[in-house]
Amino acid sequence: MGETFDAGFFVRWLEAAASAVDREAGLLTELDSAIGDADHGANLKRGFAAVAELLAKEPPATPGAVLVAAGRQLISTVGGASGPLYGTLLRRTGKALGEDRGVDRERLAEAFGVGVAAVSQLGGAQVGDKTMLDALVPAAEALRISFGAARAAAEEGALATVPLQARKGRASYLGERSIGHQDPGATSSALLFAELAGTARAEGAA
Repeated sequence: MGETFDAGFFVRWLEAAASAVDREAGLLTELDSAIGDADHGANLKRGFAAVAELLAKEPPATPGAVLVAAGRQLISTVGGASGPLYGTLLRRTGKALGEDRGVDRERLAEAFGVGVAAVSQLGGAQVGDKTMLDALVPAAEALRISFGAARAAAEEGALATVPLQARKGRASYLGERSIGHQDPGATSSALLFAELAGTARAEGAA
Protein backbone atom coordinates (compact mmCIF):
# COMPACT_ATOMS: atom_id res chain seq x y z
CA MET A 1 0.00 0.00 0.00
CA GLY A 2 1.34 3.42 -1.01
CA GLU A 3 1.18 6.76 0.73
CA THR A 4 -2.24 7.63 2.12
CA PHE A 5 -4.03 10.94 1.87
CA ASP A 6 -6.27 12.35 4.58
CA ALA A 7 -9.22 14.75 4.55
CA GLY A 8 -6.87 17.74 4.74
CA PHE A 9 -5.27 16.75 1.43
CA PHE A 10 -8.65 16.75 -0.31
CA VAL A 11 -9.60 20.10 1.22
CA ARG A 12 -6.31 21.59 -0.03
CA TRP A 13 -6.93 20.12 -3.49
CA LEU A 14 -10.42 21.60 -3.76
CA GLU A 15 -9.19 24.97 -2.47
CA ALA A 16 -6.48 24.93 -5.16
CA ALA A 17 -9.11 23.92 -7.73
CA ALA A 18 -11.31 26.86 -6.67
CA SER A 19 -8.36 29.24 -7.17
CA ALA A 20 -7.59 27.72 -10.58
CA VAL A 21 -11.22 27.93 -11.74
CA ASP A 22 -11.33 31.54 -10.55
CA ARG A 23 -8.12 32.28 -12.50
CA GLU A 24 -9.25 30.47 -15.66
CA ALA A 25 -12.96 31.42 -15.60
CA GLY A 26 -12.47 33.82 -18.54
CA LEU A 27 -10.91 31.11 -20.71
CA LEU A 28 -13.64 28.59 -19.81
CA THR A 29 -16.34 31.11 -20.70
CA GLU A 30 -14.57 31.97 -23.95
CA LEU A 31 -14.47 28.29 -24.94
CA ASP A 32 -18.12 27.91 -23.92
CA SER A 33 -19.18 30.98 -25.91
CA ALA A 34 -17.99 29.22 -29.09
CA ILE A 35 -20.04 26.04 -28.63
CA GLY A 36 -22.22 26.47 -25.53
CA ASP A 37 -24.11 29.00 -23.41
CA ALA A 38 -21.06 31.13 -22.45
CA ASP A 39 -21.66 30.47 -18.74
CA HIS A 40 -19.31 27.58 -17.91
CA GLY A 41 -16.61 29.76 -16.35
CA ALA A 42 -18.99 31.88 -14.28
CA ASN A 43 -20.99 28.86 -13.10
CA LEU A 44 -17.94 26.86 -12.01
CA LYS A 45 -16.33 29.90 -10.41
CA ARG A 46 -19.42 30.42 -8.25
CA GLY A 47 -19.70 26.72 -7.41
CA PHE A 48 -16.08 26.12 -6.44
CA ALA A 49 -15.95 29.34 -4.43
CA ALA A 50 -18.95 28.02 -2.46
CA VAL A 51 -17.16 24.67 -2.01
CA ALA A 52 -14.00 26.36 -0.67
CA GLU A 53 -16.10 28.46 1.70
CA LEU A 54 -17.99 25.42 3.00
CA LEU A 55 -14.83 23.37 3.56
CA ALA A 56 -13.08 26.24 5.33
CA LYS A 57 -16.04 26.61 7.68
CA GLU A 58 -16.70 22.94 8.42
CA PRO A 59 -13.93 20.64 7.17
CA PRO A 60 -15.23 17.03 7.13
CA ALA A 61 -13.19 14.34 8.88
CA THR A 62 -12.65 11.87 6.01
CA PRO A 63 -11.68 12.10 2.33
CA GLY A 64 -15.02 10.59 1.32
CA ALA A 65 -16.97 13.11 3.40
CA VAL A 66 -14.98 16.01 1.89
CA LEU A 67 -15.87 14.94 -1.65
CA VAL A 68 -19.52 14.20 -0.83
CA ALA A 69 -19.92 17.64 0.80
CA ALA A 70 -18.21 19.34 -2.16
CA GLY A 71 -20.41 17.48 -4.63
CA ARG A 72 -23.60 18.44 -2.81
CA GLN A 73 -22.50 22.06 -2.68
CA LEU A 74 -21.84 22.12 -6.44
CA ILE A 75 -25.23 20.61 -7.20
CA SER A 76 -26.98 23.23 -5.06
CA THR A 77 -25.04 26.29 -6.28
CA VAL A 78 -24.18 25.72 -9.96
CA GLY A 79 -26.68 26.21 -12.73
CA GLY A 80 -26.62 24.54 -16.14
CA ALA A 81 -25.35 21.03 -16.71
CA SER A 82 -21.97 21.44 -15.02
CA GLY A 83 -23.33 21.55 -11.45
CA PRO A 84 -25.08 18.18 -11.53
CA LEU A 85 -22.24 16.60 -13.55
CA TYR A 86 -19.35 17.79 -11.38
CA GLY A 87 -21.46 17.33 -8.27
CA THR A 88 -22.18 13.73 -9.24
CA LEU A 89 -18.50 13.11 -10.00
CA LEU A 90 -17.34 14.25 -6.55
CA ARG A 91 -20.28 12.83 -4.60
CA ARG A 92 -20.09 9.36 -6.13
CA THR A 93 -16.29 9.30 -5.84
CA GLY A 94 -16.63 10.29 -2.18
CA LYS A 95 -19.24 7.60 -1.51
CA ALA A 96 -17.01 5.00 -3.15
CA LEU A 97 -14.19 5.97 -0.76
CA GLY A 98 -16.40 5.17 2.22
CA GLU A 99 -15.43 6.29 5.72
CA ASP A 100 -11.69 5.59 5.74
CA ARG A 101 -9.58 8.38 7.23
CA GLY A 102 -6.79 7.82 4.73
CA VAL A 103 -6.87 6.56 1.13
CA ASP A 104 -4.03 5.70 -1.21
CA ARG A 105 -3.76 6.72 -4.87
CA GLU A 106 -4.87 3.32 -6.20
CA ARG A 107 -8.01 3.43 -4.05
CA LEU A 108 -8.69 6.99 -5.21
CA ALA A 109 -8.29 5.92 -8.86
CA GLU A 110 -10.82 3.14 -8.30
CA ALA A 111 -13.27 5.54 -6.64
CA PHE A 112 -12.84 8.10 -9.42
CA GLY A 113 -13.72 5.33 -11.86
CA VAL A 114 -17.05 4.94 -10.05
CA GLY A 115 -17.62 8.71 -10.13
CA VAL A 116 -16.77 8.97 -13.82
CA ALA A 117 -19.12 6.08 -14.66
CA ALA A 118 -21.90 7.93 -12.81
CA VAL A 119 -21.21 11.08 -14.89
CA SER A 120 -21.38 9.00 -18.07
CA GLN A 121 -24.69 7.50 -17.00
CA LEU A 122 -26.16 10.86 -15.99
CA GLY A 123 -25.18 12.65 -19.20
CA GLY A 124 -25.58 9.66 -21.50
CA ALA A 125 -22.15 10.40 -22.98
CA GLN A 126 -18.96 8.46 -23.57
CA VAL A 127 -15.40 9.13 -24.74
CA GLY A 128 -15.43 10.67 -28.22
CA ASP A 129 -18.68 12.64 -27.72
CA LYS A 130 -16.72 15.88 -27.05
CA THR A 131 -17.60 16.26 -23.38
CA MET A 132 -15.83 16.32 -20.00
CA LEU A 133 -15.60 12.52 -20.23
CA ASP A 134 -12.88 12.87 -22.89
CA ALA A 135 -10.64 14.18 -20.09
CA LEU A 136 -12.13 12.34 -17.10
CA VAL A 137 -12.02 8.76 -18.38
CA PRO A 138 -8.31 8.70 -19.35
CA ALA A 139 -7.40 10.69 -16.22
CA ALA A 140 -9.11 8.22 -13.86
CA GLU A 141 -7.37 5.31 -15.62
CA ALA A 142 -3.95 7.02 -15.58
CA LEU A 143 -4.32 7.85 -11.87
CA ARG A 144 -3.52 4.16 -11.27
CA ILE A 145 -0.01 4.96 -12.56
CA SER A 146 0.62 8.36 -10.92
CA PHE A 147 -0.88 11.79 -10.24
CA GLY A 148 1.33 13.23 -12.99
CA ALA A 149 0.11 10.65 -15.49
CA ALA A 150 -3.50 11.55 -14.63
CA ARG A 151 -2.78 15.22 -15.21
CA ALA A 152 -1.15 14.53 -18.59
CA ALA A 153 -3.96 12.19 -19.67
CA ALA A 154 -6.63 14.77 -18.79
CA GLU A 155 -4.80 17.52 -20.69
CA GLU A 156 -4.32 15.28 -23.73
CA GLY A 157 -7.99 14.27 -23.56
CA ALA A 158 -9.10 17.92 -23.49
CA LEU A 159 -6.90 18.80 -26.49
CA ALA A 160 -8.22 15.76 -28.35
CA THR A 161 -11.74 17.26 -28.28
CA VAL A 162 -10.76 20.02 -30.74
CA PRO A 163 -11.25 18.00 -33.96
CA LEU A 164 -14.31 16.14 -32.66
CA GLN A 165 -17.92 16.85 -33.56
CA ALA A 166 -20.05 17.16 -30.43
CA ARG A 167 -22.62 14.40 -29.97
CA LYS A 168 -23.96 15.36 -26.54
CA GLY A 169 -24.91 18.53 -24.70
CA ARG A 170 -25.55 22.04 -25.96
CA ALA A 171 -22.64 21.87 -28.44
CA SER A 172 -24.25 18.95 -30.29
CA TYR A 173 -26.90 21.33 -31.69
CA LEU A 174 -24.16 22.97 -33.75
CA GLY A 175 -23.37 19.80 -35.67
CA GLU A 176 -20.21 20.21 -37.75
CA ARG A 177 -19.75 23.77 -36.52
CA SER A 178 -18.65 22.33 -33.16
CA ILE A 179 -15.51 20.94 -34.87
CA GLY A 180 -12.35 22.96 -34.24
CA HIS A 181 -13.23 24.10 -30.72
CA GLN A 182 -11.90 22.67 -27.44
CA ASP A 183 -14.65 21.41 -25.16
CA PRO A 184 -15.02 23.63 -22.06
CA GLY A 185 -16.06 20.74 -19.80
CA ALA A 186 -13.04 18.66 -20.77
CA THR A 187 -10.88 21.76 -20.21
CA SER A 188 -12.21 22.36 -16.68
CA SER A 189 -11.84 18.64 -15.92
CA ALA A 190 -8.18 18.83 -16.95
CA LEU A 191 -7.82 21.84 -14.66
CA LEU A 192 -9.08 19.81 -11.69
CA PHE A 193 -6.61 17.01 -12.36
CA ALA A 194 -3.77 19.51 -12.81
CA GLU A 195 -4.52 20.87 -9.34
CA LEU A 196 -4.80 17.35 -7.90
CA ALA A 197 -1.34 16.56 -9.28
CA GLY A 198 -0.01 19.90 -8.02
CA THR A 199 -1.36 19.29 -4.51
CA ALA A 200 0.17 15.80 -4.47
CA ARG A 201 3.52 17.10 -5.75
CA ALA A 202 3.58 19.81 -3.06
CA GLU A 203 3.28 17.03 -0.49
CA GLY A 204 6.00 14.89 -2.04
CA ALA A 205 3.72 12.37 -3.73
CA ALA A 206 3.88 11.29 -7.36
